[in-house]
Amino acid sequence: MKDFRLYAITGEEFHKGRDLIQVMEEAILGGVDIIQLRDKYSSKKEVLRKAKLLKELAKKYDIPLIINDHIDVALAVDADGIHIGQDDLPLEEARKIIGKNKIIGISTHEIEEAREAQKNGADYIGVGPIFPTKSKVDVVDPVTTKYIEEVVKEITIPFVAIGGIKLHNVDQVLDAGATRICAISEIVGNEDVTRVCQLFIKKIDERLLIK
Repeated sequence: MKDFRLYAITGEEFHKGRDLIQVMEEAILGGVDIIQLRDKYSSKKEVLRKAKLLKELAKKYDIPLIINDHIDVALAVDADGIHIGQDDLPLEEARKIIGKNKIIGISTHEIEEAREAQKNGADYIGVGPIFPTKSKVDVVDPVTTKYIEEVVKEITIPFVAIGGIKLHNVDQVLDAGATRICAISEIVGNEDVTRVCQLFIKKIDERLLIK
């Protein structure tokens, strides 16, 4: 798994009328170095269609494509990995299906979940939601930057901070020790997707230089 700094997840509800592939390519051009297809509402056939297109895009720029939840779709398009939640298929079972050479990421909301994910072989974890977010229904309460600080002290696998992260509050996330950021609406819903990604990367890189 390549290391990464800026992780973008699809959110077509935030850019209605704009082409999915165009938006995600603009994000990549701005510095996004890993993308995830998350589609909770389309038919399996439509998710597969989007996954095929995103796979070609990711291949073009040599970055990983992660599929949220749909392990069968991930296998069908030979995606680089999957992302699962706490209520999805257990990580160990997902690994049996996806294979040892694919990436598995898992969302975590407390340190015990992070410990379990690391112990069970996750390649990375999502840490959040840091702030209130409208990008996901039935979301848990914000875990705040305190959870980032706990993860930094104890967890050795890569983690990405997610949930309500915007340009105006990302400094709080970086101050807490995060070096990888994930955003949805702030990226794909922006009028200038490439520019907002460049600004995120600038903030991350500046913080890494300080460290």
